[in-house]
Amino acid sequence: MGSFQFIKPGTALDFMGARKVAIPISVLLIVLGLAAMLYNKVTTGKLFNYGVDFAGGTLVQLRFHKPANLDRLRNSLKKVGLKDVVIQDFGSPQEVLIRMEKSSASLKGLQDQVSEGIKRYYPDNPFEVRRVEMVGPKVGKELKEKGLEAIIFALMGILLYVSWRFEFRFAVGAVVALFHDVTITAGVFALLHKQMDLQILAALLTIVGYSLNDTIVVYDRIRENMAMRRGEGFVPLVNRSINETLSRTILTSLTTLLAVLALYLLGSEVIKGFALAMIIGIFVGTYSSIYIASPLVVWWEELRKGRALRVKEAR
Repeated sequence: MGSFQFIKPGTALDFMGARKVAIPISVLLIVLGLAAMLYNKVTTGKLFNYGVDFAGGTLVQLRFHKPANLDRLRNSLKKVGLKDVVIQDFGSPQEVLIRMEKSSASLKGLQDQVSEGIKRYYPDNPFEVRRVEMVGPKVGKELKEKGLEAIIFALMGILLYVSWRFEFRFAVGAVVALFHDVTITAGVFALLHKQMDLQILAALLTIVGYSLNDTIVVYDRIRENMAMRRGEGFVPLVNRSINETLSRTILTSLTTLLAVLALYLLGSEVIKGFALAMIIGIFVGTYSSIYIASPLVVWWEELRKGRALRVKEAR
């Protein structure tokens, strides 16, 4: 009895034949994401719905025994002087987040103030304080800048590594694919107005590593086939390489996706933003390894051959 094979040997899907459709789709997705960021900037003054980590301010998470009445809760806080607050459900009607754009410097004893207001003006629904987080605006700005720097330095390091490990044309393809993945994932968060915080930044950096790993596997097989099949055209060679690594790509992405889906569906609300970013990243990372990184190497090769031909004809 033969062993099960996810992708049959000899599979010859024409991935490069679809590159003229795939690349415009990617460009459209990136443009939509950037347009969402621009719209947010115009309407709210911020590219994203920044969490306390980046925007600065104070966050209080409460757990009520019964579903919370947000209007009564808001009125209770107003009566103790907390007017500029954002109150929202956090995964369930009993769980509530209270956000204020003020730092701990001006809100010393905030937890006591919140507790006093709710106990006095909303006494029929007992609660417990689950967490209190305070970040000053200067620290939030610094975290945001450092996060952006981390992504830029990661991409620069990858460019240098792949240039050394393969060739510069492969490095450009890998970095463009990673930029594609990060931009689309961030664009979805801007479009859905999901909160952007340190967890999402960690997810973006994780996506960079995950997507690069998948791209390197494909590039490694392209390089092996370039050495073994010197007479084969470059486009068929790239198609062959992707098909030969397709089983590994699908199985790796599927198992990772199952783990992240479990986090999203079964995990607490705190981890759902990270899990959502990872789900998006797995899809776009797998897609970009095939339809962005590889076609860019093909385009570079066609450009190089076209330049060599023009030089030859000029002689």
